Amino acid sequence: MKRSIKRVAILGSGIMGSRIACHFANIGVEVLLLDIVPKELNDGEKAKGLTLKDPKVRNRIVSESFTNAVKSKPAPLYDKDFAKRITLGNFDDDMKKIADCDWTLEVVVENLKIKKTVFDQVEKHRKRGTLITSNTSGIPINLMLEGRSDDFKKHFCGTHFFNPPRYLRLLEIIPTPKTDPEIIDFFMHYGDLYLGKTTVLCKDTPAFIANRIGIYAIMSAMHTIEKMELTVGEVDKLTGPILGRPKSATLRTMDVVGLDTTVNVANNLYNGLPDDEGRDTFKLPKIVSELHERKWWGDKTKQGYFKKIKNKEGKSEILELDLKTFEYGPRTKAKFKALGAVKDVENVKERIKTLVNFDDKAGEFYQSTFYDLFKYCSFRIPEIADDLYNIDQAVCAGFGWELGPFATWDLLGVKETVEKMEAAGLKPNQWVYDMLDKGITSFFSSEDGKKQYYDISSGSYKVMPGTEGLILLDNLRKNNVVWGNKGATIFDIGDGVLNLEFHSKMNSMGPEVVEGLNTVFSIAEKDFRGIVIGNEGQNFSAGANLAMLFMFACEQEWDEINMMIAQFQNTMRKARFSSVPVVVATSGLALGGGCELSLHADIIQAHAETYMGLVEVGVGLIPAGGGTKEMVLRASDANIPGDPELNQLQAYFMNIATAKVATSAHEIAQLGYLRPQDQITLNRARLIADAKKTVIKLDEAGYTTPIPRSDIKVQGKTGLALFEAGIHGMKFGNYISEHDVKIAQKLSWVMNGGDLSYPTNVSEQYLLDLEREAFLSLTGEKKTLERIQSILFKGKPLRN
Repeated sequence: MKRSIKRVAILGSGIMGSRIACHFANIGVEVLLLDIVPKELNDGEKAKGLTLKDPKVRNRIVSESFTNAVKSKPAPLYDKDFAKRITLGNFDDDMKKIADCDWTLEVVVENLKIKKTVFDQVEKHRKRGTLITSNTSGIPINLMLEGRSDDFKKHFCGTHFFNPPRYLRLLEIIPTPKTDPEIIDFFMHYGDLYLGKTTVLCKDTPAFIANRIGIYAIMSAMHTIEKMELTVGEVDKLTGPILGRPKSATLRTMDVVGLDTTVNVANNLYNGLPDDEGRDTFKLPKIVSELHERKWWGDKTKQGYFKKIKNKEGKSEILELDLKTFEYGPRTKAKFKALGAVKDVENVKERIKTLVNFDDKAGEFYQSTFYDLFKYCSFRIPEIADDLYNIDQAVCAGFGWELGPFATWDLLGVKETVEKMEAAGLKPNQWVYDMLDKGITSFFSSEDGKKQYYDISSGSYKVMPGTEGLILLDNLRKNNVVWGNKGATIFDIGDGVLNLEFHSKMNSMGPEVVEGLNTVFSIAEKDFRGIVIGNEGQNFSAGANLAMLFMFACEQEWDEINMMIAQFQNTMRKARFSSVPVVVATSGLALGGGCELSLHADIIQAHAETYMGLVEVGVGLIPAGGGTKEMVLRASDANIPGDPELNQLQAYFMNIATAKVATSAHEIAQLGYLRPQDQITLNRARLIADAKKTVIKLDEAGYTTPIPRSDIKVQGKTGLALFEAGIHGMKFGNYISEHDVKIAQKLSWVMNGGDLSYPTNVSEQYLLDLEREAFLSLTGEKKTLERIQSILFKGKPLRN
């Protein structure tokens, strides 16, 4: 049957429940969020003379939880206005309203008895045929079926979101033997397409897939840390971004999540897995037991592996725990030769290969933890998953790893690594040997651009389910590269469409990327129907590469800088005036030049988690790749006759002058960087495929090259006077510095078209020339160079 989700009920408004509710609101679903009724009044309610019958009292728990969620960071909502899509209530008064809901999702406390009590109420009120799921992370799903009706059982399964639901991509689907297969298919599809999740089918085993493997990896590392006597600082340096993992690494993550949570899951796994060959790894090492006994659980107890204090100068300082003395002291730095060897290696795969094979203490740590994890994962098939790709997908999406265990094993060489594992006494499961005996030497492969995995049951490769409609650039590197240099690669992604990928540091836009842009425009206009500009990295582009600009400015090579700006402007113009459609696929950071390129594309295909802004003011400059010009153009188009306050232009001016960055695709639209024709993709994995479809639609609709504009209305002296008053008001209020005033005045000059006597229509080139002149003059300012230097050498913005 065809099924749609228009209204969802979330039962339980705690940290997970309220945030799951917010994510459903993000995608446009109407949400009913319910929780229990308080049993007694609090002091504030008593002071107001309220009673337990008062609606405000009865909804106090859900209201407080929801308010805290909306205020929390990182924000659970794409746009705070989306909170209006959520209705609050309580179990006693409002449970009957779930009859109008298509999906009821239980997120109450992890207690089977309480969950069954809630399901008793659900049975009384839900409409037959509607979906009912549990977000449990530890209770076996099948235990919840006791006493339930056949219709309930047919439409029930586990749907395990990871916290925070907006940002972590994993959604584990856990069926019971009674779940209708059509329901499972629906959840796998809905989670992928509508919720933007990596949906992974799990078996009803302890901790399912991600937590089973993820917690094992953490506990294995903790045992190794204790054995090797590593420091807190060393551990988090070795297990963070250097491996393509989150900045919070291992120990900081445990502090954020709560050590008690990690301990509880580890203990439950130890007790619940008597036949697991790796069971002893879930035993708590002494350092973990000691912290747990002291109740140093991390952020929730204000101390764990790290502790934040006020130093003698009254400034905040973060101390780290000495794992021998359990006293806090200054943070330590990791000083391993292996780290020095990969200092300048941008590619995470190349870093991992070097690190794991390095002959020092860091290499020893990696070998111990990786080999142990590989062995453990090999024995989990078919126990927790029938297919190895499910393990990699779950761990990557749930814990934020760039590479899963089997992909990492592939990277190191399966056969070579097995030999090293055997030498370390860590022999993997027999199926790995069987695979190698067949002459198959990797767990993953690609054929005709499709990602394949080794299927153990058939002993052959199969296409990974759910990837058939995706475009994964890594799968195209063997046969589909058209052109490339150190900073960019052009792929033929089929159907007459090219894709330009950036792969410089942070995908910054230096000479190699600019060359890639000019090359893809040239090639496409001759032989192809359109262009996608996008990549599979964490960020679309962090902006222009400042190093060359800084060098030229220090040497006062003004002609070189002027030429560099002009070349960049011309490249952006090619994106706008190409004879074929150009679609930019953004995700993560799209800042400065990355934002300017996006503004000039025919369509922006933005991942929901795109963080876009014109941030040049932060380094003492203004946008000069057409970004300032473009916002003046858009303000002109939005101008309302008789609007003396120039509201739209002022809003765009403030966005640039304050280097405001949108924190979601929806906020990008509010800032004016997304237009009505631009589109949003929820699932990151679908982004390039969606962008390609958009290119084809534009081409099939009869794409016509835009004509350069000469009708952009600028305000001249009228706008300059208005903006000048605002700038000085900010200065007198001590909101900005003298140098900020100078930058803002330059920006105002460009956005108002210079010192024109009255409002006038000007051309795009006129504004581009003003941009370039203002940018060039600011590069000669000492304070601008100080700002650039701080970003380049300290990685921190400077306010001077």
